[in-house]
Amino acid sequence: MEEKNERLWILTTPDKCSGCRLCEIACSLEHEGVIWPEASRIRIYELLPGVNVPHTCVQCPDYPCVESCNFDALSVDEVTGAVLVKEDNCTECGACVLTCPGNIPRIPAGKGSVVICDLCGGEPKCVEVCHEAGHDALTLVKGDYRSIYRTFAKDPLKKSVELARKLFGEEFMG
Repeated sequence: MEEKNERLWILTTPDKCSGCRLCEIACSLEHEGVIWPEASRIRIYELLPGVNVPHTCVQCPDYPCVESCNFDALSVDEVTGAVLVKEDNCTECGACVLTCPGNIPRIPAGKGSVVICDLCGGEPKCVEVCHEAGHDALTLVKGDYRSIYRTFAKDPLKKSVELARKLFGEEFMG
């Protein structure tokens, strides 16, 4: 990796998300070899009809999930800066889930380990399929984002409320 601050991450633009969930399909096919949205490393949350929020790991610069793992199941890729999961070491204890500011890591039933975005080695399939579909709600970016990453590392329900207020007005949702 060139510089510690120069990281890859996926910028999400919820306003452009159609809710098609092609990103979830592409991700699960890439990582699991089957269409299994529950094991996708990206999720689309739809709190209200038409309010779709793509949600994935923003590769926090302090990596709270990696720091919280007591079983050496999580590490950081030296090239992309993405979180990597060593499935054999994961005990599904949930420490990483609890420490993540965006509630990103998930433990799908039957998987046997946590799932977190690994950026597909620097070429995320979710970004590719979103672009091919003409939505561009997902963009792979590179750069120093330490000052803004908490803007994106939020609970998806909070993001949904913010988008609903943007779309329907401040008085919406109390």
